[in-house]
Amino acid sequence: MAAGAAPGRLAEQEAAVEAPAEEEEEETAAAAAQSFKELGVTDVLCEACDQLGWKVPTKIQVEAIPVALQGRDIIGLAETGSGKTGAFALPILQALLEAPQRLFALVLTPTRELAFQISEQFEALGSSIGVHSAVIVGGIDTMSQSLALAKKPHIIIATPGRLVDHLKNTKGFNLRALKFLVMDEADRILNMDFETEVDKILKVIPRDRKTFLFSATMTKQVQKLQRAALKNPVKCAVSSKYQTVEKLQQYYIFIPSKFKDSYLVYILNELAGNSFMVFCSTCNNTQRTALLLRNLGFTAIPLHGQMSQNKRLGSLNKFKAKARSILLATDVASRGLDIPHVDVVINFDIPTHSKDYIHRVGRTARAGRSGKSITFVTQYDVELFQRIEHLIGKKLPAFPMQEEEVMMLTERVAEAQRFARMELREQGEKKRSRNGDDDDTEEALGVRKKVAGGKKKKRKAF
Repeated sequence: MAAGAAPGRLAEQEAAVEAPAEEEEEETAAAAAQSFKELGVTDVLCEACDQLGWKVPTKIQVEAIPVALQGRDIIGLAETGSGKTGAFALPILQALLEAPQRLFALVLTPTRELAFQISEQFEALGSSIGVHSAVIVGGIDTMSQSLALAKKPHIIIATPGRLVDHLKNTKGFNLRALKFLVMDEADRILNMDFETEVDKILKVIPRDRKTFLFSATMTKQVQKLQRAALKNPVKCAVSSKYQTVEKLQQYYIFIPSKFKDSYLVYILNELAGNSFMVFCSTCNNTQRTALLLRNLGFTAIPLHGQMSQNKRLGSLNKFKAKARSILLATDVASRGLDIPHVDVVINFDIPTHSKDYIHRVGRTARAGRSGKSITFVTQYDVELFQRIEHLIGKKLPAFPMQEEEVMMLTERVAEAQRFARMELREQGEKKRSRNGDDDDTEEALGVRKKVAGGKKKKRKAF
């Protein structure tokens, strides 16, 4: 009933909210719409928002939802952590309520983890109206995905590569009836060279559809895609300049690169009791640092592209459930992942693209909470660091530290580094012999026993 009753009221409410959104500042728009109901969202979905604890719409939601409900195409520019998922999920669910059909919407995302997260939000928002979604990503058995697609879900959340694969090879699956296409983190989809896949997808879906393009940054590729895929879109920009959230305290530390590990251990000890996300530049370094920290008794867990999909989700869930307090990750995890309780982000390896810095530190201080970020700058990273400062338009303060205390850690850290190297080597050999996927290193190799055994031997020697 709610769905049927809503459209009549929508027109007046949208008109009321639309005016300030276009004419005045964002603040007035946000003030004008204090609830989802005022934006024109139907009662059923308002209740769902309430249950999820979404009391007040975020700026991007205030800008995008009324326009989307009018049936316009949208380009949403908003920094990470600004509630973009809600801005496209609510209009899609509302349209689905008004005209129910299978294979209704397609959401393209750059990473698998983000796809699962968006799916969770769709399921949570649509739980009362029986929405079914399917996640179609790499790293998971295609057969089970084909079965999920055969059931014709309402919403498909996919990474472009695997979706093209299914469009080619899965009998009876097509997207000819599609009504909505969403590209989330569009800049990253194109950065990851999915351009040809996206073109293939655009060729097989109807031209008569609504398209939402969401991106944190407006690159030339995104503009090109906008011209190809959108009809007369409305631009909903919350922040046109690159910026980080106000509540985020950002610091840097300038250190010699050979003592990087010792400084990391010092900071983890100094800020003990917080949850950390540590970003490394390579899968190998992520794995090595995770092993190093485990050897020193920290509850660290890695997340990178060489782990199997199940392991990746396992790592993420352990961290979300607070069973582990340190997540070491490559840039796989820098986009879109909403982990509410990240207190500190550490850029252990400085990002080579300054824009990635904004995404990495966007993992903390989300949705109004506060957080810290600390960037490690070695003698080789000065230029990259200056670029980041230039991009965000502020000079970062140095994080206060006791150098002597760091130097006292070096011996223990050196021993742990040695063990970590040994383990990595053993894992490499195991992997070659087994040809399996990377181990999560949690059950791998009884390091503690080795360390304990080593200490006993030392005691005997004295």
